[in-house]
Amino acid sequence: MGFLSKLLTMGEGKQLKRYQATVDKINGLEPAFQALTDEELAAKTTEFRERYAAGETLDDLLPEAFAAVREASVRTIGLRHFDVQLIGGMALNEGQIAEMKTGEGKTLVSTLAGYLNAIPGHNVHIVTVNDYLARRDCEWMGRIYRFLGMKTGLIQNGMAPAAKKPAYEADVTYGTNSEFGFDYLRDNMVTRGSSRVQRGHHFAIVDEVDSILIDEARTPLIISGAGTQAADTYKKFARVMPGLKQGTDFDMDEAKRTINATESGLEKIEAMLGIENIYADPSGQLANHLQQALKAQFLFHRDVDYVVMDGEVKIVDEFTGRIMEGRRYSEGLHQALEAKEHVLVREENQTLATITLQNYFRLYDKLSGMTGTAMTEDAEFRQIYELPVMAIPPNKPVARKDENDLVYRTVEGKFAAVANDIAARHAAGQPCLIGTVSIENSEKLSRLLDKRGIPHETLNAKHHEREAHIVAQAGRAGAVTIATNMAGRGTDIRLGGDPDVLAEDMLRQRGLDPDAAPLTEEGAKNPAWPTAEQRAAATAAARAICAEEQKKVRAAGGLCVIGTERHESRRIDNQLRGRSGRQGDPGVTQFYLSLEDDLMRLFGGSKMDSIAHMMEKTNQEDDMPIQAGMVSKSIESAQRQVESMHFAARKNVLEYDDVMNLQRKAIYEERNAILDGKSMTDRIPGIIRDAVDAIVGECCPERSASDDWDLKAIDLWAANMSGCSDFAVAKVNHEDDPGVLADALYEFLEWIYEQKTQQLGSDLMENLSAQVMLRIIDTRWMAHLQEMDYLKTGIGLRAFGQRDPLVEYKNEAYNAFQNLTSSMYDDYLRTLLRLEIAAKPAAAPGAPAAGSSPLGEAEDPLARKMSYSSPEEALATSGVRGRHAAANMPAGAPRPAPSKPQTFVKDKEDPYANVGRNDPCPCGSGKKFKKCHGRDA
Repeated sequence: MGFLSKLLTMGEGKQLKRYQATVDKINGLEPAFQALTDEELAAKTTEFRERYAAGETLDDLLPEAFAAVREASVRTIGLRHFDVQLIGGMALNEGQIAEMKTGEGKTLVSTLAGYLNAIPGHNVHIVTVNDYLARRDCEWMGRIYRFLGMKTGLIQNGMAPAAKKPAYEADVTYGTNSEFGFDYLRDNMVTRGSSRVQRGHHFAIVDEVDSILIDEARTPLIISGAGTQAADTYKKFARVMPGLKQGTDFDMDEAKRTINATESGLEKIEAMLGIENIYADPSGQLANHLQQALKAQFLFHRDVDYVVMDGEVKIVDEFTGRIMEGRRYSEGLHQALEAKEHVLVREENQTLATITLQNYFRLYDKLSGMTGTAMTEDAEFRQIYELPVMAIPPNKPVARKDENDLVYRTVEGKFAAVANDIAARHAAGQPCLIGTVSIENSEKLSRLLDKRGIPHETLNAKHHEREAHIVAQAGRAGAVTIATNMAGRGTDIRLGGDPDVLAEDMLRQRGLDPDAAPLTEEGAKNPAWPTAEQRAAATAAARAICAEEQKKVRAAGGLCVIGTERHESRRIDNQLRGRSGRQGDPGVTQFYLSLEDDLMRLFGGSKMDSIAHMMEKTNQEDDMPIQAGMVSKSIESAQRQVESMHFAARKNVLEYDDVMNLQRKAIYEERNAILDGKSMTDRIPGIIRDAVDAIVGECCPERSASDDWDLKAIDLWAANMSGCSDFAVAKVNHEDDPGVLADALYEFLEWIYEQKTQQLGSDLMENLSAQVMLRIIDTRWMAHLQEMDYLKTGIGLRAFGQRDPLVEYKNEAYNAFQNLTSSMYDDYLRTLLRLEIAAKPAAAPGAPAAGSSPLGEAEDPLARKMSYSSPEEALATSGVRGRHAAANMPAGAPRPAPSKPQTFVKDKEDPYANVGRNDPCPCGSGKKFKKCHGRDA
């Protein structure tokens, strides 16, 4: 813990005293709440809401609300909140991170702050790390909320929007961080306000907050659509990569994960590909292909960074060891990996919407979190999220013993020692949980244990349900469980095993299904459904077995956690340690290291080199460890170095996204205003005026002679904007006054728009205007995102010119956004003015009569089409076309001459000659000319 963090947390003692005083109040209320009937306890929610509406604050209601939740928990799930859990709930309510050790019941703590903050009727989001935990917690903790009269909702990956909407309307909603974030992005892509599922961002409790807000924060959330396909190019680059040699053809820094081709290597690659100059490609795509191919071949390794399953390259989460289904590397890296592994190269994607996790969670009015390990990242939580970390004291003192690290010379010697240690502990009946940093190491250790005949479970990238099930039983006598990194987080490991999980296993062994429904679809009794008596018998037998095994495990020293390598982050190591010693249980932790480990090799520095040289010089055996203070200090120094590097990477991602975040907010606010009913037709005159002033100002500069004006450009612009060539500058008596010319052009375009409105009807024009604007916003925003992606990829090169890449990016992004907004309204106006209603096709014999639907209900065919999800579909199916013309005209019929607004030359003696339609009428009425004597002109 750094000096700054210590300084910032000096007031925790006072805070704990204040919280303890509130705990005493809650405990004092307990007898009164125990005396309430179920109905009276449930009615407390209505009472609290009425009192809040009358002016009481959440802090005023906190003691009684917490007392109500505690009593409801006892009556529904049989768990009573410890005093330290009440303190954790208060920390969450005040927008802090509650650091609580593993086994302290963080899941139960969330119900306290969740219930209190749902009283006003705002939404409360409980964020978990995977779908299984979200579903489990929603059902388990949901019993407390439902008992107190509140609704709970569950968000799962793959759910239909129709099912998500009621889940978000609930008082408390459970889901994963990525699903909440993606729903936010999807809500800002819909074309109808009713299609949005979320209802704001009031309060969020993030479980395993360090995993979500720190570990996953380097990767932004991106919704992608189909883009261009360049499979052959990826394959060509992949074919030449194996022939390259490090140091000759390319330089690589594994620690910083950077790689670049040398001059000679570049010439070699260009010769093999038959390309004269890769960097001569103006789009920069060939250079990007080269970079991604180099990364895929030499920096990304199979069964470490990714796996190949069922003909697909799937990413492995570096922090959990789980497969990240549905995720793909961006900027062509995933395609480069597919080409390298000779599987189908899928098309590249175009970014449709994106946001970083940091900026998504900063949307919440109040944010809080819980984890077992956050203090090492306290400075980052405060700096990025304004989230202070508060360490909550454990319910019982920690009795775990943390052994000093054992360091071996080689990886083989280290794993042999680990296998020997596991064999000895397994024989003594002590359960072992072994943490590895990669799938490759998991499988290596698994093979060693198989040779020794030691039964074990290996957890890496399997279904979360099975993962949680195995981890729940990892505390049974003699159990051996290998888990890649943090597999199984969120599941408690009890000494002797979990009796509830064991009872379900026993029922399944008897041919019964604990999750089966009582009746079949035909309404008959389901033979797989266990009766209440069968469940009770299995539970009783399981409890007896677990109680007996618990005694054996305690006698053997409790759960032993073995780390086969130090992680890059101290926090991940602490998480692994924390799986042992829950609630005062005995336990032991031991880390095994080797001088060949990646952390030691890449970041250990000269000290590691000298230690390795000494071990070789003394001919130390591979199976003989050393314990040296120098090694421990070097490891900690290396971890701090990597943590600092990762923090810089996360901060860099955030700094660039902060630029986009301001633009994203502006675009999304405009979209939501339209979806919420903001009238676009009321803004048309202003949009026309702005567009006309811009083009006239550009073509007819005020300080230049009229002979230098580009009047032809104005004619072309008017024709392009309106879809017809009826306007001509030559017909306007502008007397070299650009203002008069602008008025004439404005009146012409306004007349076109009024004609269009009469043809379509004002209601349809209003709906169509909104849909057109939404579509243009989305199209331009997607193109802008793509432009920003390309810009960000190459902006770092400007550092060679002594210019700050971030400042350059901000300037370029600002200019690009200005272009986006200015051209967006031009596109919008052009689309509206060029719309046309096509003739409705004749009905087929026997078809429903015009004006009626097949269901017999009267229906406006144009209005009905506006319910389509995309504006293009609405435009196409309603018969709206891209040219200005009269409606419903039979082919070959003569077109009536439309009456056009006039500012053209009239009789010289006419007092109304040369009066602009928007000028005051010369008669002195005070009205505009077009509303007075010019009405029929």
